[in-house]
Amino acid sequence: MKLRLICVGDRMPNWVQQGCDEYAKRIQRELGFSLIEVPMAKRSKALSVEKCLDKEAADLMARIGPNDYVVALEVTGKAFSTEGFAAEVQRLRDQGQNLCLLIGGPDGLAGPILQRANAKWSLSQMTMPHPLARIVLVEQLYRAVSLLQGHPYHRA
Repeated sequence: MKLRLICVGDRMPNWVQQGCDEYAKRIQRELGFSLIEVPMAKRSKALSVEKCLDKEAADLMARIGPNDYVVALEVTGKAFSTEGFAAEVQRLRDQGQNLCLLIGGPDGLAGPILQRANAKWSLSQMTMPHPLARIVLVEQLYRAVSLLQGHPYHRA
């Protein structure tokens, strides 16, 4: 399995980069993890939000393979417990599919991306800034791997 986290936004603050890097090191071997950033479309009065989202969607689509299992991170997506999330990661890993997890920018993900997605997952019913969502997701991936390996990192 190769797991790619593909995110809109390529100028993250140091604390976001450091947090993601720390957990990415821990899961790279187990999940073939990589983080890919696509630039956020420049917002302006001349460009509508929809056009910006369409540009971001095209950039995201260019990084998704035709056979990848694609998950859009959305506040309205399916929520998991930690154990349920770990089981879902294990299920996808057992199927041998490459997994692409997508996090949009401040305006979310465009319709074409949501239509391409095989699933929609939620990190929380609360809205969170997209940079923080990266760290939360990568930490939860590490927690899932730890749980599946019987490592004591996860304590219920």
